[in-house]
Amino acid sequence: MGKKVKKEIEPPPKDVFDPLLIESKTAATVVLMLGSPEEEVLAKACDALYKFASKGDENKLTLLGLGAVEHLYKLISHEDPIVRRKAIMVFGIMASNNDVKKLLRELDVTNSLISQLAPEENVVIHEFATLCLAHMAVEYTTKVQIFEQGGLEPLIRLLGSPDPDVKKNSVECIYLLVQDFQSRAAVRALNEFSDLHVEALAVLGNCLEDVHTLQLIQQMGGLKKLLSFVGVSTVPDIQKNAAKAIAKAAYDSENRKILHEEEVEKCLINLLETDNDGVKVAASQAISAMCENLASKRAFGLQGIPQLVQLLSSDNEEVKEAAVTALANLTAASPSNASAVAEAEGIEPLVKALNAQRDGAIANAATVLTNLAMQEPFRVNIQSRGIMSALAEPLCSTNSQVQSKAAFAVAVFGCDADARTELRNAGGLGPLVELLHSKNEDVRRNVCWALMVCASDELTAVELCRLGALDILEEINLSTGRKNNFSEAALEKLLDNNLSQKYSQMGYLSSSNIITDGFYDCGQIKPGMKFLSLEELSVQELTDRRAIIFINAKPREDVLAVEEKAQDSSYEQTTLSPSISRKDSREKASSLVSPMDKKQELSGQWSSPSKSSTREKGLRKGKGKKEEEKMKEVTQIISKVQDEINLENSHWLPPPDFILLDYINDASKTILPLTTTRAQVVALAQFVADKMGGPIERDKLHDFSWELHISEIEFELKCNVVPIGKVKKGTFYHRALLFKVVADRIGIGCSLVRGEYNRAWNEVKLVDDSPQGIAGLLLPPQEYIVDLMFEPGFLIKQGSAEADQYKRI
Repeated sequence: MGKKVKKEIEPPPKDVFDPLLIESKTAATVVLMLGSPEEEVLAKACDALYKFASKGDENKLTLLGLGAVEHLYKLISHEDPIVRRKAIMVFGIMASNNDVKKLLRELDVTNSLISQLAPEENVVIHEFATLCLAHMAVEYTTKVQIFEQGGLEPLIRLLGSPDPDVKKNSVECIYLLVQDFQSRAAVRALNEFSDLHVEALAVLGNCLEDVHTLQLIQQMGGLKKLLSFVGVSTVPDIQKNAAKAIAKAAYDSENRKILHEEEVEKCLINLLETDNDGVKVAASQAISAMCENLASKRAFGLQGIPQLVQLLSSDNEEVKEAAVTALANLTAASPSNASAVAEAEGIEPLVKALNAQRDGAIANAATVLTNLAMQEPFRVNIQSRGIMSALAEPLCSTNSQVQSKAAFAVAVFGCDADARTELRNAGGLGPLVELLHSKNEDVRRNVCWALMVCASDELTAVELCRLGALDILEEINLSTGRKNNFSEAALEKLLDNNLSQKYSQMGYLSSSNIITDGFYDCGQIKPGMKFLSLEELSVQELTDRRAIIFINAKPREDVLAVEEKAQDSSYEQTTLSPSISRKDSREKASSLVSPMDKKQELSGQWSSPSKSSTREKGLRKGKGKKEEEKMKEVTQIISKVQDEINLENSHWLPPPDFILLDYINDASKTILPLTTTRAQVVALAQFVADKMGGPIERDKLHDFSWELHISEIEFELKCNVVPIGKVKKGTFYHRALLFKVVADRIGIGCSLVRGEYNRAWNEVKLVDDSPQGIAGLLLPPQEYIVDLMFEPGFLIKQGSAEADQYKRI
C-alpha cells in the first residue's frame, strides 16, 4: 500500500474577513452595533438592549442618552422580520419612560407602529407595538396622531387576537383613545361598540385571574364599574362574558374576598333572571365558584336559591346542569341552604333530574338530595317521592362520577326499610352489586357502604347474596389494593343477616347473632364452593357426609295455617276445565314422567299425600266397561296434569320441629325463672345434655356412637337435613347449637364457636361475686366455656388449660 497523503486545507480567499467574536461589557458598544449591516449582529444587539432596558428606568435613560432610540426607530421597518420584531420589543419596553415617549413623539413613530399592526405580522410584534402605542396614547397629541393615521380600526381588530397580552394592550390603548369625542364617534361609525365591550370583558376576565391585577382594578374603582355596567347592560354576550370573568377570578380565595366586598352576589343573581340560556349557565357557574366563600354562600342562600330551583325545570340541559351544580355547592355543609332548597319546592325537580340527559346534572342532583337528607324531615319527603326508584337508572350509568354519587345516595336513603323495599322492587340491587367490579376506588367504597346499609333487613340481604354480593365482597377483601373498611363491614353485615352462611364460613356466631327459624348448620364450607340453600340441600340424595342440622321451632298453629294456605292455593291453581281435549292431555301427560317421579320423592320426604288417588277412585264408578276404561284414562291424564301444576306452583316448606318447640317451652318454664344468669346457664347446660344423651365420661367418648344415630335419622327421613329435635345422641357441635338456639329464645347471651374435628362450644360472659368485705364492688365480666359433654353445667374459664382441652382432641 502506498503512503497516505495528508490533504492540505485550502486557505480562505484573501478578500474574506475572518469571523470575530466580541464580548461587549458596555451598553455604548452594543448601541454602536445597531448600525451594523449584519442582521445577526443587529438581532443579538437588540436582545441585549431589551434585557438591559427591562431592569429599570435608569437603564432606559442611559440608552436614551447613547442614542439607541434613533437607531431602533430605523430598525422597526427593517426588512428582516427577526430584526424588526426584536427592535419593536425594545421600543415597547422603553416607551414607559416619559423622556423616551417625548423623543418618540418628536420622531413621529406612531405611523410606523400602526403599520406593524397588520394581520399578517407576528403576534409578538402586535404585543409590543400595541404596548408602545398604549404608553404613548396618554398624551393628547399622540391620541390625535393615532386617530388621524387610522390606528383605531386595527386596534379594534386586534381585540379578537388569541393572545391575551395583545388584547389587554389594545383595550388599554382604545380606552385612552375613546376619551376623545372624535374617537368615540369613529368607534360608533365602525359599528364596533358592542363588540368592544364583549372583547374588553373577555380580556378583563383574563386579568381578573391574577390577584394583584384584581386588587389594582379594585383600587382604581374598575371592579365596581364592571358590576354596575353589567347590571344595566342588556346585551347577552356582555352579560355572559362578565359572568365568565367573575367565575375565573373566583377560583382564587383572595379574589373571592374582593368580589364579595363588591357585592358580586347581587349581580350574579340578577343575571339568573335573564332570558338568555348562555347567561344563565355562566352566572350559575360563577355562583358555584363563589360558594367557596362562606359569606357568599350565606348571601346566595338568602336570595339566590329560588332562582336556581326554577332553572331545574329548564328545557336546556346545559342550564339544568349548571343550576344543579350550583345547588350542590350551595347545600354542601349548609343546613340553612338545604332548607331554602326544600322551601323553594326544589325536591321534586331534583328527583326528576336524576333522569336528566347530562351526567353532570345526574351526579349533582344526587349530591343535592343527599345534602338535604341530612335533615330527617327532608329525607322522609324525598323518599316519599320515589328516590330509590329514580336511582335505579343512574346505578346503570357508565360514568364513574354518576355511579359513585348514586351509590352514596342509596347509602343515605337505604336506612329506611320502605326505601330498601322500593329499591329491591325497582331492580336496583342488581346494578348495585355489579358496581362492586368497578375499578374506581370511590365507586367501590360507596357501593360497599350502600350494601352495608341495605343489608340491614333479611329480605334485602338474602337477595343481595343471591345476586352474588357475598362472593364478590370476599374476593375484594382478599385484595390489599381493593378492600376498604366499608367492604369488610358490608361483608359482615350481609353475613349477620345470613347466619347459616356466616357460621359455615366463619365458624362463629356472637351473642348478638340471634338464631331464628330457618337456620341450618351444614358444616364448614370450603373456599370457592357455592353455599347451597336448605331447599337445594333437601333434594339431594342421601350421602355419607355430615348431616345438615336444621332449626325450625314454629308453633303448630303457624305451620297448619301455612299448609292450609298452600293447599288452598294449589287447589285453585290445579282446577281443570271439563272441556280438556284428549289429544292435548296425552301430549301433556307424556312430558310429565320425571316431574311426577320427583314429586313422589318430595312427597316421601316432607310433603302431604297427593289427592289424585282419591279423585281417581271416585271417577272409576262410571257405568259400563268402555265407559269405565274411558274414565280411567281421563282420570290418569287429569291426575298427571294436576301433579305437574302442583309441582310448578308449590312452594317448598321446611319441616316443622315440634320437639324443639317443646324444648324451648320447657326451658322458658323451668330455666327462665331462675334469678341469676349463672344459674340459668348451668341449668340450660344440664337440660341440653339431658336431651342429647346425657353426660359422657371423657375416656369413653369414642364409644359414644352418635354417628350411627344420625345416620338412622337420615335414613328414616330419606333426607340429609335433620331437625335438631330429632337428635337424641348429640356430640359437641349438636349440643352447642341446641344450647345457642334455646339460649337465644330465653334471653341468655352466648356465642357459638366451631372448632376442628366436630368440636364446637359456647362462650358466655358472667360477672363474679364481689370479694368478701367489699360490698357494692362490680367486677368486670369473665368469659367462660360451658361444658355440655363431660360435666354438664361446669363453667370453664376461658384461656385455661381445661378450656383448651375441651376445645381440642
